[in-house]
Amino acid sequence: MNQILSVDNNSGKGRKNTIKEPKMKNNGPLEISSILKFFAIVLIIFGIFMIGSGSYSMYKDIQGDGSKLKPTISVQEVSETELSLKVSHNKSISKLTYTWNDEEGTEVQCDGKKNIEQKIEIPSGTNKLTVKATDINGLESKYESEYSVEGDINIRIEKEDPKIKITANGKEQLSYMTYRWDEEEEVKIDINDTQIEQLIEVPAGQHKLTVIVVDINNKTETKEEDVLGAKKPKIEVTTDGAENFIINASDDQGIKRVEFIQNGNPYSLDLDKVYSLEDRKVFEYKWPLTDGENKLEIRVYNENDISETAKVKLTK
Repeated sequence: MNQILSVDNNSGKGRKNTIKEPKMKNNGPLEISSILKFFAIVLIIFGIFMIGSGSYSMYKDIQGDGSKLKPTISVQEVSETELSLKVSHNKSISKLTYTWNDEEGTEVQCDGKKNIEQKIEIPSGTNKLTVKATDINGLESKYESEYSVEGDINIRIEKEDPKIKITANGKEQLSYMTYRWDEEEEVKIDINDTQIEQLIEVPAGQHKLTVIVVDINNKTETKEEDVLGAKKPKIEVTTDGAENFIINASDDQGIKRVEFIQNGNPYSLDLDKVYSLEDRKVFEYKWPLTDGENKLEIRVYNENDISETAKVKLTK
């Protein structure tokens, strides 16, 4: 008996046999978007931080620059004989002084103010004004200028090494002038003219010179000035026979520098860099002569830069 095996294709009738594909999560684009948002937020925060840091740095720079500012000094002429001194600052002024020439300074009361104004009388003649202003941090400003006022009598003291030149002129005829060093006795000079120019010797060392000029109307003008007096060094040039010339120099203040020219060739000796002050008060230097004629010019300087020159001709 033949058996026939059959497959019942209808046994699954009504149902579809389908192959299910694996599901993919539909969140790829969402993850990218989230990452971009994250980095955008990070960049914004970083930008805010940089801006804030830069602003703070600028603020600190401004503050730092402000702390280094010095007081501002201005001087204006309000009349022929008067000045207006003004000092301003962003901090309190601790000290303010003004000085005419080398005289003792005048201190202006500050009281911790940031703005100060002071009237100043201009002395007759030509005089140098020096103003110094210092703030609470010790920063100082300085102002210097010359002012001239034609008074009834004008006195000028000038250094003309190794002497001092006193010049005086007046609107009226000048009767006489006196001068003295420190507290010594006065020296009187009759003038009987509207002007005078007088050279006087200066004693060695630091001294105060006081000059008084009186006109025919008995009007008097006084001028004082500190003067450093020093004499010229002594210099002598000799030979030791025929081979060398010798420079002998001496000065109570000490020889600072020796310069000499031999037949157009210059030489220089800075003694203060080699010898002590005591060893430079008397100095001797030997240098070879060249064959034939030697034209020599020797100049010696002391500690106050006052010089003496010697010119000689020597033959070898």
